[in-house]
Amino acid sequence: MDAIKDKYFMQRAYQQAVEALEDGEIPVGAVVVCNDKIIAKAHNLTERLNDVTAHAEMQAITAAAEYLGGKYLKDCTLYVTLEPCLMCAGALAWSQISRIVYGASDDHRGYTRVKENILHPKTIVENGIMEEECSKIVKDFFKKKR
Repeated sequence: MDAIKDKYFMQRAYQQAVEALEDGEIPVGAVVVCNDKIIAKAHNLTERLNDVTAHAEMQAITAAAEYLGGKYLKDCTLYVTLEPCLMCAGALAWSQISRIVYGASDDHRGYTRVKENILHPKTIVENGIMEEECSKIVKDFFKKKR
């Protein structure tokens, strides 16, 4: 995929992060794209649903699978503003998603802290798209919480 499309879809994920922020959630947003079309969009809902598993990625996986009528996301790309955690990376592995693009790294809870690759072996991962904006929204959120 080219850089222009990646930035466009990451901007859509970032819009979801802004919605999460407005709802009092940790500002992480995600979209799933298939054939250059957004088939799912989501943001964190852990506070609203009182559910620790209601991360943006989990919500997006569920919505995309429902849209496609199957559990595998083999021809899809997930754009997410923050590096997935271990839980989300595990779910993404099971979904067999083709590609993951994330904005900011998560040095505290990101899946890359684990030495072994837990994603599906065919999943392509790219990062750093809109990294500054994606990092800033999360950092600012936590500064206000403290």
